[in-house]
Amino acid sequence: MEQLKKYLDHFSPINQAEWEAIQKICSGSVVKKNDHIQQIGQTCRTIYFIKKGVARIYYFKDGMDITDSFSFENEIVVRVESLFTGAPSRKGIQALEEVEIIAIDAVKLFQLYDTYPAVERLFRKIFESEYIATVKRIESIQFHSAEERYLQLLNESNK
Repeated sequence: MEQLKKYLDHFSPINQAEWEAIQKICSGSVVKKNDHIQQIGQTCRTIYFIKKGVARIYYFKDGMDITDSFSFENEIVVRVESLFTGAPSRKGIQALEEVEIIAIDAVKLFQLYDTYPAVERLFRKIFESEYIATVKRIESIQFHSAEERYLQLLNESNK
């Protein structure tokens, strides 16, 4: 849980009571290589923090398996459009190697917002950061070659 705490503190520090409340809605698990963290068509109700390993978000188009993005250690992965709308996701999350995750129950997290405004502020900052990363990924597709995007991915994964 220390890795998760460090990740959260990067966005906005929280006090001990807030941290303890978050810990109560978390659970750890291991997902085997090529298994799904979240299936296509599932409604997202969980935010996943990757303690170890690599995962991808993917979808199928015209029968082709297409990778949308990668998530590495000390990052979150979530189908945010499904999380916020309650609609089933058209994308899945798959472990590319054995992945250790901490699952945060989003329904319980959202309930914490009323009791702990700092927790709401923290996750707003996290979701804003994820939104910016998505915009940058779209712009990368629009303005960079596949080779340039691959080199950037390698550079980011070695941080």
